[in-house]
Order: sequence, then C-alpha cells, then structure tokens
Amino acid sequence: MQLIDLARALENTTYADPPGLAPQIEYQGHQDTAEQILGFFPGVTRDGLPGSEGWAVERVQISTHNGTHLDAPYHYHSTMDGGQRAITIDEVPLEWCIGPGVKLDFRHSPDGHVVTAAEVEAEFDRIEHDLQPGDIVLVNTAAGAAYGTPEYVATGCGIGHEATCWMTERGMRVCGTDAWSWDAPFIHTAKRVAETGDAGLIWEGHRAGMVRGYCHMEKLANLDQLPDHGFQVQCFPVKIKDASAGWCRPVAILP
Repeated sequence: MQLIDLARALENTTYADPPGLAPQIEYQGHQDTAEQILGFFPGVTRDGLPGSEGWAVERVQISTHNGTHLDAPYHYHSTMDGGQRAITIDEVPLEWCIGPGVKLDFRHSPDGHVVTAAEVEAEFDRIEHDLQPGDIVLVNTAAGAAYGTPEYVATGCGIGHEATCWMTERGMRVCGTDAWSWDAPFIHTAKRVAETGDAGLIWEGHRAGMVRGYCHMEKLANLDQLPDHGFQVQCFPVKIKDASAGWCRPVAILP
C-alpha cells in the first residue's frame, strides 16, 4: 500500500490566497513559553523544567478556506437540491468522504478556461472509466505546478456549471482541484462578465450545488503523482459547527 498526501501545508504565505485572505500563524517556541507552564505550578522555577524549556505552540488567525479544505454546499448558496436547506460542513455525510478516486487531467487547458460537460465526458472516455456514484473526482490543472508562486491564484482552468452537474447527476458527491478555486480564477471570469454582462458566469461551478448538493476540495497537492483511477481517497473534514468548510488532510491510497 502506498499513501500519497494530497494536502498543502498551512503556512505564512501570501501566494496561496488572494491579497488580504492569507492565514497568520504565530509560532511560540520552547524558550518563549516556560512561564505559561509555570503559571499552572506555583513554586516551581524555570530551572525545574527540562532544559528550562516550555512547550511549542502556535496561534493561528485563519479562514476555513485557507489551506487544503473541503467546502460544504452551504458555502455555495443557502439552498441545495432544488430548494432544500444547504448542509454545513458538520452535516456532510462521512460516507461522502471516502471512496474510489478518479483523476482528470486538464493541465493542458489554458488559464481561465471553463471546462464543459463534453470535455469532462471526453476525459472519462480517454481514461476508460465510467463515473460511478461515490467516486471522488480530482482535477489536475496547471495551478498545481504554480503553487508557491505569485501566479498561483490566477493559474489553471475551472470546472463549469454544466460539467459539475454532469458529474453530480451520475452520483459524484465529492471532488477536488489543485487550483485555488473549483471555478476559473476570478481575474479571468471578471473579463468574461465585463464582455458579456452575464453575472451568471460568476462562481458557476460552485452554484451547481444549488441543483444537487456536493462538496469539493481546493488547493490539493501531488495530483500529478496519481494514476487515472484504481486508488482510494479519504478526505474527512474538521468538524466545525455550522461552518461553510473544514480543513482536511486528504490522502490517496494506492494498492
């Protein structure tokens, strides 16, 4: 059995999110925190601690959408499944978060391209796989190779409304991308909206959750190391009450 880590590390970087949305992690080392421990034990001095050291601890200011995370249908809209209340991350069925993995390779698609249902169907034909209920679909885009650079957020293609609905119609409930968003980067979508005046283009892949509820992961890693299919994915999110997303550590399990 081989395990492939599909998560990005949470870190102090301005490149993994748009400006102003990055996490802030404060690191407190062993030499910084001895007094925190001693506060629980009156009469003990720092010399009584091994190496005079405290503990290592971090304080984090973070969004549920920083780092590799799983979005709940509630993130996309207040309703799902044609008008039902959208579920939050703590309500996502655990059964959705474990299943056979399938990788679609759209690294050749230009930045900002919106993948259509026909393109998704053609990719399934190419890899000779029939999408089954419970399959977890991972989309490898050009963004994966750009992670860690200023170009990351604007790089890669997105999965459109009809393409997402094509997959959820066949029983997909969890999917993911190595890009910042399941949709095409906003900088490219903004140009199309300005040209056409069609606000329906905004977040169209996400909004597919209004038709059928589904979850997707964003900022995945190492998708280029995966085969087209024949592996399992586990991607259980952190259980945050009434939240729109939860951080997760997705893993691909290869036989």
